[in-house]
Amino acid sequence: MKKRNKSILDMQFITAGISTTMVLFLLGLVVFFVLTANNLSVYIKENISFCAILDNQIKETSIIKLQGNLNKKKYVKSTTYISKAQALKEQTEAMGTDPSEFLGHNPFNATIEIRLNAEYTHPDSIKWIEKELRNDKNIIEVSYPQNLMGAVNNNLKKISAFLLGFAGLLSLISFSLINNTIRLTIYSKRFLIHTMKLVGASWEFIRKPFIIRNLWIGIISGVAAGSLLTSGAYIIVSYEPDLIAVVSLKSIVIVVVSVISFGVMITTLCAYFSINKYLRMKISELY
Repeated sequence: MKKRNKSILDMQFITAGISTTMVLFLLGLVVFFVLTANNLSVYIKENISFCAILDNQIKETSIIKLQGNLNKKKYVKSTTYISKAQALKEQTEAMGTDPSEFLGHNPFNATIEIRLNAEYTHPDSIKWIEKELRNDKNIIEVSYPQNLMGAVNNNLKKISAFLLGFAGLLSLISFSLINNTIRLTIYSKRFLIHTMKLVGASWEFIRKPFIIRNLWIGIISGVAAGSLLTSGAYIIVSYEPDLIAVVSLKSIVIVVVSVISFGVMITTLCAYFSINKYLRMKISELY
């Protein structure tokens, strides 16, 4: 009978651990998507560039000075200088023909492509940045994909709101599923709990083994779910290295810590409230 009881306890522990791991994995997946969506938002915003078209009369030394001044601006992430010759070469490759052959001259101006920091890609910021750039006498025109920036900002807001709402809903579902799993486990021990009360055991003494047991379920399940998520992220980045800008190490660490913390917190709290329920019950209510 002792061996049989021990076997049942082990099977309950394994079953509860697997159930909790699956729930935490799904929750961690949503947290991962929320964080990567934010990283993706930053990545997209910082890769949409302003094009500052330079005056044809500007000297090389003035271009170097202008680019240096732009790099010092707090809203600028990086700049790239494209000379007239380079612009002609790129357009020739794109069009399949050289415009200078029938025009008799290079029709393109030298430009500086400016990539902004993500926090300065909102419409209000873009307006005053554009105004500031136009005030420079060496810049004759500023162009940027205004419609694209507006669409990116609106779509990313909608996606972020959806993911956050989904994460909140899944958190409630996760709590409910883990709570039911733990309650069923403690329900099978309700008569043992009552027997311990009859022999004078304190509530703290009765609660302690249940809380410790479920605490370990939370830790092990959290680590298991975190390992699965980390392995999945590693496989994705190995398959497509460019995604390292979106699937960052910081995001993975936050996801793993969140999953383990949530697992420990929810299993401990559920065990505490469930055991208290049966500690308050009278013998007639246990049947």
